[in-house]
Amino acid sequence: MTPLVMPAATAIFSLPSMTAATRPRIGFLGTGWIGRQRLEAIARSDTAEVTAIAEPAREMAAECSSVAPEAVMLSSLEELLELPLDGIVIATPSALHAEQAIAALEKGIAVFCQKPLACSQLEVARVIAAARRSNVLLGVDLSYRFIRAVRKVRELVQVGDLGRVFAADLVFHNAYGPDKPWFYDWELSGGGCVVDLGTHMLDLALWTLNYPGVDHVSSRLFAQGKPLHGRGDSVEDYAIARLDLETGPSLVLSCSWKVNAGRDAVISGTFYGTKGGACFHNLNGSIYDFAAERFRGTTRETIAEPGDDWGGQAAVQWAARLAAGRSMIPKLND
Repeated sequence: MTPLVMPAATAIFSLPSMTAATRPRIGFLGTGWIGRQRLEAIARSDTAEVTAIAEPAREMAAECSSVAPEAVMLSSLEELLELPLDGIVIATPSALHAEQAIAALEKGIAVFCQKPLACSQLEVARVIAAARRSNVLLGVDLSYRFIRAVRKVRELVQVGDLGRVFAADLVFHNAYGPDKPWFYDWELSGGGCVVDLGTHMLDLALWTLNYPGVDHVSSRLFAQGKPLHGRGDSVEDYAIARLDLETGPSLVLSCSWKVNAGRDAVISGTFYGTKGGACFHNLNGSIYDFAAERFRGTTRETIAEPGDDWGGQAAVQWAARLAAGRSMIPKLND
């Protein structure tokens, strides 16, 4: 693993200037559960105009039309690219992301893409190169960065309140698995629970620690309780990995689908430092509600409580950047 992958997938690139009053015209490609949530978040925020929706499934298209009644209903990316759009939100199977993003970027259309941006480092590099050539905005939906509890823990690490952080444990176990068949097909998904869930935890760890380089990675993958070696007929439904970072800390990451977790989901990130520790974690199995605590010896203090509406904020911020005509490439930890 190299430091390129995660920063590249989270970077946002420049856009030709717009006036402050401009509401960018946005098209949506794919409106499954996540795509529809992002559509609803942008529509509610009024940061952009939902101009077109490409969704071949009639039932999903009908649900979206109630959220954006003035949007043109289409069935393909090719039709979207014929419209005068400022940006496209991509929420399709993972293996399609890279080529779809490149097609839009080469047309001079900004892109907000579901993670993963692509299924390999080479594909990620191709997408970023297309964004740079066209000088348009590129964002990836790493939505967990916008949870208040996550941001509070990161703040403690960043200001040095925990001292020198030397270890972190990241967990995302889900008692359920995806309900779409493509998630279980290597060719369409690029992997199993690591791509689906582990990506979020790895991003949060590296983002919190300012993207250190990675010295060494060891890992094990399982499918239905059996070790998984290489690509085959199955994708992993349980994974555990250890990453030793160039700056000293070690990260331990585990994630799973359909595990006997005793609740709907177990999601947490714990950082241990020489002056204390801090943890964000979900509450009562929820995938929406998070709290954070600060540890000192055997005591703990609540530093963030649930109640924030974070799910669509990555998409809303991308749309706001697009509307503002952001022309400077931000720092990777912005």
